Amino acid sequence: MNNNHNNLETLREINNLKAKEVAERLGVYKSIYSEWENNKTPIPTRRLIELANIYQINIDYLLNLTSKKITIPDFHSINLKEIGIRLKNIRTSLNFSLRTLGQELNCSFSALAAYERGEKLINSEILISLALLSNVSIDYILGRIPTKNILLDNKRH
Repeated sequence: MNNNHNNLETLREINNLKAKEVAERLGVYKSIYSEWENNKTPIPTRRLIELANIYQINIDYLLNLTSKKITIPDFHSINLKEIGIRLKNIRTSLNFSLRTLGQELNCSFSALAAYERGEKLINSEILISLALLSNVSIDYILGRIPTKNILLDNKRH
């Protein structure tokens, strides 16, 4: 779990929205949204994408992983196969086996293999840890931007 603050409250206030309104747009209880906004529980990956779509910004900025705010038009399609290819390419560029990367991310290698095969969407906590480890944008990993060269500025390091 990230212990640093995300930008959800700031983004919500800039857009003159109440927490209840954002929660309703996401189809979740206000209490769940408030936990995400207060960084008490992890935000599921699909919800990160939905939140970024609401504000049309990059997830990296939303999570306060970077100070670079990028406008990204509404993104609807999650391509698990493409995400899997990108995950495998990142792992290969790090020169890690599935087992080694799993140890680095505190995740089973079988779960990582399933993500790489495009069988399921990567868990948000693992996604954030991988982005920080590899210095690769979450938005690139999830296919929201086409280029890998939009890297995190390591605000958390």
